[in-house]
Amino acid sequence: MRLVALERINEARRLLEGIIRVTPMEHARDLERVHHSPVYLKCENLQRTGSFKIRGAYTRIHGLGQDDRGRGVVAASAGNHAQGVALAASLLGIKSTVFMPMRAPLPKLAATRGYGADVHLHGAVFDETLAEAIAFAEHTGAVFIHPFDHEDVIAGQGTVGLEVLEQVPEASTILVPAGGGGLVSGVAIAVKALRPDTRIVAVQAEGAAAFPPSLAAGKPVRLPGSSTMADGIAVGEPGALTFEHVTALVDDVLTVTEESLSGAVLLCLERRKLVVEPAGVAAVAALMQYPGEFAGPIVGILSGGNVDPLLLLQIIQHGMTAGGRYLALRLRVPDRPGVLASVLSRISELGANVLDVEHSRISGALALGEVEVALNLETRGPEHCADVTTELRRAGYTLVREQTY
Repeated sequence: MRLVALERINEARRLLEGIIRVTPMEHARDLERVHHSPVYLKCENLQRTGSFKIRGAYTRIHGLGQDDRGRGVVAASAGNHAQGVALAASLLGIKSTVFMPMRAPLPKLAATRGYGADVHLHGAVFDETLAEAIAFAEHTGAVFIHPFDHEDVIAGQGTVGLEVLEQVPEASTILVPAGGGGLVSGVAIAVKALRPDTRIVAVQAEGAAAFPPSLAAGKPVRLPGSSTMADGIAVGEPGALTFEHVTALVDDVLTVTEESLSGAVLLCLERRKLVVEPAGVAAVAALMQYPGEFAGPIVGILSGGNVDPLLLLQIIQHGMTAGGRYLALRLRVPDRPGVLASVLSRISELGANVLDVEHSRISGALALGEVEVALNLETRGPEHCADVTTELRRAGYTLVREQTY
């Protein structure tokens, strides 16, 4: 199988001028402390449709002949590919049909329709959605637009690599979120052709990492199942084409935990002021999980920012828990008016936020004239938790139990 040539990516770059945005490169100084070298983030979460997918979708659909264009295009996706295909088809005046799972997040559903696609909800799991889209293509003659395993799609995604080298020409390591492998394949083609010594690292969610077993077997291998919040990179099996590119051009494949992913989403929100979805933040998760692993300058690609607000709330809480940002305390204090108010006032002075309070006089362990106060606090992290407990003891309060979570 022949690899996609750099010239195909250069052609895609010319084609996409005025269609896509050259996304910014953010200098992430807060991530430099653990790697002792410059770290930059390529913000494809700020791309049109909120992800890099428009690059490959437009390149693929633009390459269709007139007969194919007349039959329209069809895709299956839970979000980013759906929006990329919908906008690309709309810009080219082509009818698009998109199949999405029954439980697709409402914001992604609304956005896909807003870009002009005819959306059908089908299937409890994505494999059912995909099968229905393929059946629709066979029945109607519409062209099925694969989310990653096509030369034109890979060429379009490879334009990200060209931009990275223009923005950070001295980059030594480039970290790329990987699901089916279209983005990392395209980036690797561009970068290895122009800067062969640059290390390309694909990053997958630990609960949906299809590339490690596939590379070990020497062929694409289907996972028996997957479980991850990073639905955008939860692909059960690499494509034949992307597998060949990853095998030939990608230096390493690393996996990241759910805790690292949620922590990375939180870090991007708090420190970078960027909304990034769990799949899109995999490169940052790797920077956090593997300190000192990468030679700099380092570039991490933020591949998408389309996250359902309700899921984002859960991810923030998960990330705060993983970062030891919550503290549960049980205190024994004198049963006198004003004591509880004094405890809460002291906690406020220490900079912790009280989430809930439980005040109880019923316990066989309590002495006469004592009450027990249970508190759940939001803190700035493990060191802050330790400071809060130390200061409460110093103030004379008896700590029965403490736990960070």
